[in-house]
Amino acid sequence: MAFSLKNLSSLVNAAIQHKASDIHIRSNEVPCFRISGELIPIQTKIFSPDDIDDIVKILLKDSGSFVELNNIKSEIDGAFGIENLCRLRFNIFRYFGQFGIIIRVINTVVPSLQSLGMPNSISQIALQKRGMVLVTGATGSGKSTTLAAMINHINEKQASHILTIEDPIEYLHTQKKSRISQREVGKDTEDYTSGLRSALRQDPDVISIGEMRDTVTFNIALKAAETGHIVFSTLHTTNTVSTIGRLISMFPVHEQLDVKKRLAENLYAIIGQRMLPGKNGKTVIAQEIMINSPGIKDCIMGKDDINRIPTIISQGQGKSTNGGQTFDQHIMFLYQNGFIEKEVALSAVSSQSDFIQKLIVE
Repeated sequence: MAFSLKNLSSLVNAAIQHKASDIHIRSNEVPCFRISGELIPIQTKIFSPDDIDDIVKILLKDSGSFVELNNIKSEIDGAFGIENLCRLRFNIFRYFGQFGIIIRVINTVVPSLQSLGMPNSISQIALQKRGMVLVTGATGSGKSTTLAAMINHINEKQASHILTIEDPIEYLHTQKKSRISQREVGKDTEDYTSGLRSALRQDPDVISIGEMRDTVTFNIALKAAETGHIVFSTLHTTNTVSTIGRLISMFPVHEQLDVKKRLAENLYAIIGQRMLPGKNGKTVIAQEIMINSPGIKDCIMGKDDINRIPTIISQGQGKSTNGGQTFDQHIMFLYQNGFIEKEVALSAVSSQSDFIQKLIVE
């Protein structure tokens, strides 16, 4: 019996009920849900190669192209919507001659910054008029959700033209105060580079790029920030120091001084994210928030040690002129306010001895 859209909807609905972030489907195995960071096998039937073929046909139906499973040479990315339930982001891939599908479950409701428990500084960052804002973290750390919430905040507060370039489109935004033009790579524009170059001729106030993938994308995004736009994007880096290092190292040595100058002048903020196991099975986001300042600029330029950045960030916590925080400061807040256990906090902070000492002093 063929695997139908109804069967897929039931599987996705079960994932939602169990608060799973992802569904793992592989040939000749039972599916797994990722719940609070752990992969949990689901007690259902083993999915046959024919089941996988049926799921692929369902997921690719909206793309207007029919793809036989045997014609998939490497991997396919895409998005799919299930009416009245949710949207899905998927990746179909080959491994050892078999096929797998990873599905990310995306709520149809675009989250607000308040519903995510974001600090006020994130709201202020979202409403800046120019510069570059990067949301960073490992895969599955909630970067896309935070970025969507920030775009939603702009949409609610400002009459702007928001232009997004995504691969694929995840959250579907409805127009509120702003006009939103969501463009999907492969459908609405050929690639990130083409979409970004065109964006500068489409009178945007806000540009959101799904991911900062290469030097060409970064260069055009930096140019957009230099010409008076606010540019949002994501990067797979762990913290502010590694993000700045990654961006600079993208370029040849003879170009890096110029890149440092441009980055120091146009980078507005970096929001780093980590997912931590919270109490009662909930997942908690720990954030490092860096808002650019003269001291940070000196570190980017190489006038000061780049590893001083966390110290500079920590000195700005609670100040209206900055509003930044280090991961350790936020982890302390999460522990003291009962969101995470002490053991989780100790395993996540950069210095356990400093964390324990602060607990004793306070």
